[in-house]
Amino acid sequence: MSSGMMRVGGGMGGGMGAGGWRRQDASVVNQKLAKGTVRRIVRFAKPFRAQITLFLVLVVISAFLVIASPLLFKKIVDDGISKGNAGLVTGLALLVALLAVIEAGLGLFQRWFSAQIGEGLIFDLRTKVFAHVQQMPVAFFTRTQTGALVSRLNTDVIGAQQAFTSTLSGVVSNIISLILVIGAMLLLSWQLTVVAILLLPVFLVPARILGRRLAALTREQMQLNADMSTAMTERFSVGGALLVTLFGKPELENSDFGERAGRVRDLGIRTAMLGRVFFTALTLVASLATALVYGVGGNLAVRSSLTIGTLLALVALLGRLYGPLTALSNVRVDVMTALVSFERVFEVLDLEPMIQDAPDAPDLPADAATVSFDHVAFSYPTADQVSLASLESVAVLDKRASAQVLEDISFTVEPGQMFALVGPSGAGKTTITNLVARLYDVTGGSVRVGGQDVRDVTLRSLHDAIGYVTQDAHMFHDTIRANLAYAKPGATDEEMIDALTSAQVWDLVSSLPDGLDTVVGDRGHRLSGGERQRLAIARLLLKAPHIVVLDEATAHLDSESEVAVQQALDTALEGRTSLVIAHRLSTVRNADQILVVDRGRIVERGTHLQLLALDGEYADLYRTQFTQSASSTAAGV
Repeated sequence: MSSGMMRVGGGMGGGMGAGGWRRQDASVVNQKLAKGTVRRIVRFAKPFRAQITLFLVLVVISAFLVIASPLLFKKIVDDGISKGNAGLVTGLALLVALLAVIEAGLGLFQRWFSAQIGEGLIFDLRTKVFAHVQQMPVAFFTRTQTGALVSRLNTDVIGAQQAFTSTLSGVVSNIISLILVIGAMLLLSWQLTVVAILLLPVFLVPARILGRRLAALTREQMQLNADMSTAMTERFSVGGALLVTLFGKPELENSDFGERAGRVRDLGIRTAMLGRVFFTALTLVASLATALVYGVGGNLAVRSSLTIGTLLALVALLGRLYGPLTALSNVRVDVMTALVSFERVFEVLDLEPMIQDAPDAPDLPADAATVSFDHVAFSYPTADQVSLASLESVAVLDKRASAQVLEDISFTVEPGQMFALVGPSGAGKTTITNLVARLYDVTGGSVRVGGQDVRDVTLRSLHDAIGYVTQDAHMFHDTIRANLAYAKPGATDEEMIDALTSAQVWDLVSSLPDGLDTVVGDRGHRLSGGERQRLAIARLLLKAPHIVVLDEATAHLDSESEVAVQQALDTALEGRTSLVIAHRLSTVRNADQILVVDRGRIVERGTHLQLLALDGEYADLYRTQFTQSASSTAAGV
């Protein structure tokens, strides 16, 4: 009896116990899969077909072993013990032990194949998704929720992997085990088998009712945990922590978080109790079934209608009946969960990057340094062209076409020249610089580098030729050395020191206790704004591009930092073709040409003196800044 109950408990724990329900969501059953999903999964698993075949063979063999031991117990009792045949008892007992060893060995091999298949699929899926996402245009990342994208690489990939490990093996094993167990029980005693099957509704109905309730509670708990995770992520970043410190109310933050944590606690208690009730109910039903079989079978044995060995074998098989039945009662959810996970991964892989290399595109010549815009027009792509509704947490993507951002933009920057872009916020200056590196594709006209349309050359060679420094230079949470080496992998310490020296920041780095191995912190926030900008300039110098784009590189800096950064920029721009966006007009007075951009058009162009003499929009901007600067100086600011 205890053996039978242990088998039932084990079966439930693996497939339908409280732990198993945490991985299931009944809502996926109602989802419609994209056409051809199953065929794609089969094709995707093709490299693992040999391992999957061997894995399933081992699963089938293990399923056959499920009924072997109970039948041998029958032989031991009926043909050995009852007839006083000690030799047969010993031989069969040794065979039972051998089968136990074989079953244990098969379990190890199954786990090895399962790990090989599962981890191999995870590797293939993650690397494919990661590589694919890396090809996405900037527009994709401006719309996508980072957490949703990371979830595809983690939760959904693991869910897809389970399709070929736990789900596939569980379904095959449980179906074969169920057929074999019921077949063996019918052969031993169809009467007792019918009695056992009559209790199935009492067994399965609680499993379905409690199972659905557990799934609902688990979904709610997972959502609350996700909300807490989002709240912590936002508040534990440097920017979030500053916002909470300066504007937040700690007592309100603690109260909100405590309320969510309390709901998770209460749900955890309810889930634990329902899980225990579920397990207790199933164990009780199994015990009642065992008692019923012993009662009916014992009476049959007393009347010599049934042997004792047959009765013991039936009880043992009964313990192997309810576990597979319970697992298979929810098999549709298991299978659909795995298929939906695959579909969500395929959804990302099916989103074609808008910016791609043309077939047989050549590399940009290494000495390319001319930048020219020829009647360029541009409007941003629609959401459905660059994103997925599921990654934006919206029901339907906005398909409305965006307004024209740039119109009839034409200019040419010759090698070694510096062109400045000035104008009000939202005029289109950053958009112009984004088109140089083909972060977006033009909708009219063309952008040329080195005389070649940027759409006709490889993206890798184009990006190698261009260096960017933005007003908020991004740094990875890593060492100064690693952040510099990102521009030139394998750079020597001497090369890094030269770049840092030219960027006016080596004195700072050399004074740090860990020098180049100093960790800069999240987004580089352990450094000041000026230090971070100079480090970004050092990174650019290490890359040594022929073309440099500066997007408000000195914005938001104090006067002292601006002077240091400007000195570093003078070194970075020397001998290079440069396109500079500047809010402070004093930094671009020496530009070879200044382009005044307003509402997506170039409204004025010329040198600083020419534009002042024109007395147009540039002159107004310059006078406004000069007056503000003079007022600040007079006020002692």
